[in-house]
Amino acid sequence: MTDATDASLAAQYEAYPYPPREPREEAKRLIVGSPGHLREVDHWVFGATRPASLPLRALFAGGGTGDGTIMLAQQMASAGRAGSVTWLDRSAAALAVARGRAEARGLTNIVWEQRSLLDLPDSGLGPFDYIDCCGVLHHLPDPAAGLRALVSVLAPGGGLGLMVYAPHGRTGVYMLQDALRRLAPPEEPPAARVELARRVLRHLPETAWLRQNPQLRDHIIGGDSGIYDLLLNPRDVAFDVPALFALLAQAGLRATCLVEPLRYDPAFWLPDPKLRARAEALDPMARAALAEALVGNMANHIVYCVRAGDPPVAADPFADTAVPVAREQNGEEIARHIRPDGVLPLVFDGLRAPLALPPLAAPILRLVDGRRSLAEIRSALGSRGADAAGFARAWRASFTALNGVNRLLLAPPG
Repeated sequence: MTDATDASLAAQYEAYPYPPREPREEAKRLIVGSPGHLREVDHWVFGATRPASLPLRALFAGGGTGDGTIMLAQQMASAGRAGSVTWLDRSAAALAVARGRAEARGLTNIVWEQRSLLDLPDSGLGPFDYIDCCGVLHHLPDPAAGLRALVSVLAPGGGLGLMVYAPHGRTGVYMLQDALRRLAPPEEPPAARVELARRVLRHLPETAWLRQNPQLRDHIIGGDSGIYDLLLNPRDVAFDVPALFALLAQAGLRATCLVEPLRYDPAFWLPDPKLRARAEALDPMARAALAEALVGNMANHIVYCVRAGDPPVAADPFADTAVPVAREQNGEEIARHIRPDGVLPLVFDGLRAPLALPPLAAPILRLVDGRRSLAEIRSALGSRGADAAGFARAWRASFTALNGVNRLLLAPPG
């Protein structure tokens, strides 16, 4: 499955490991994101039913300079979770950066494998409970074959987190890639191509679509690695929602979550009742595709998925034993951002999404700490005068809304 383009791609990531990272920066912050966040994996992959006491074996295929690997390994170490995180990538340059970051943090739960994910079926590695492949499949000669290679080492009952490029939010990228293939052909040295790309960006006409697209600024200001990855990548295929679902189906997978779910709900973006009714009559894939076409700002799709034949398993968020947990901010921090009118203002890649919450949402959130059960939260509010029926309504509305924006999840059983 390798070809001349693949060789060029490998050379690119040796010259410009991506994303650009400095191990000394680890002392300042932990980079977090999706997919691969431990609380998301617990919730969206395992339905908050897999005990936290079970060791977790995770694989980051195409681990690059280590963002996902370091994030999950650190989260597991901080939570005292047993298991290991395997970093796998072809790039020696990326390996050096990722190792340096792990050493800076003193992480000892990472396994390092310098090889291609296409070698996984015969590698002897695995099985893995969770497999992460972020920003890789869209660069492969055959994305479907790459995904099947990942599934070959997936443990029974396990799941994957994937990120692939999406077309609408990358408007302008492919036009400029085409221009640069003419001005800076792939046969030229990487440094020369980056220098020419910078010259083009300095003189880009005001009508160029890339100038109108604010979603890609991080790449453009992200140094030579960012520019090369965005504009000079020798193979870059974008997937709209139907193409992504078709890719999953070819590998025998089904989606459990598109992150964030609300972004893929067209009814949220269509206040007109007649339009909402038509949108709600569509099947889930068509609804997500409609939302993607309506909002126009999705530059990638992040999806958690499991084997299509696995029965749906998820904890009941309305059961007394459910333990809600905020994904990153704690409940108190979320509550502080709720306006007096009950709206939590959110922005998704420039698109405002005012989330209406019930009056009891803020008091509930202040009690969400990842340890209290729903019964304990209800009891605490009941002692302050909240009636059980009112609490049930408020909790249902609050959890549904905040889970839809990936802010409120369920913790796994201990």
